Amino acid sequence: MYIVVGLGNPGRKYEHTRHNVGFDVVEILSQKYDISLNRLRCKAAVGEGTIRGERVALAQPQTFMNLSGESVVQLLNWYKAEPDHLIVVYDDVDLPEGKLRFRPSGSAGTHNGMRNIIYLVGREDFPRVRVGIGRPEPGWDMKDWVLATYRTPELRKVMFDAYMNAADAIATLIGEGVDAARQFVAKCNS
Repeated sequence: MYIVVGLGNPGRKYEHTRHNVGFDVVEILSQKYDISLNRLRCKAAVGEGTIRGERVALAQPQTFMNLSGESVVQLLNWYKAEPDHLIVVYDDVDLPEGKLRFRPSGSAGTHNGMRNIIYLVGREDFPRVRVGIGRPEPGWDMKDWVLATYRTPELRKVMFDAYMNAADAIATLIGEGVDAARQFVAKCNS
């Protein structure tokens, strides 16, 4: 069983903001693989199904970003999943808009949601897919930047394509493994 966790903040006012990349990518996976996020379990909206022949649980924590680890720990315990079968997808201000990064393990970097997950799970050896949202434009506060939506149709298209690629990278990881996911992400960024 794989657990795919998309990080974001619950509530309409946060929908489709830069910080809700993870929610949007999980939503794309739920639509592509017909997995309805129709249960509230472990402080998350959860759906169970199959991606590339493997059982998966898709999850959107409802704890708000900085407490995402509370939900992730409960999900790992509920599904009795190993950490290497936990896949987290989230935004990254240190990557240019629309670029992806895949790592099979690593630190939280500057992301508070990932810091909380690593702290509560007690390890960092689980895969993650990060989607670049870029640095704030001059005059923008970081908090306002990550909670803003994409302002131009061109940028919305770039980001939608990145979200689709992130979803496909996760499916590739589940179906074909780490090396295939790494190659897929490299191809997306070229």
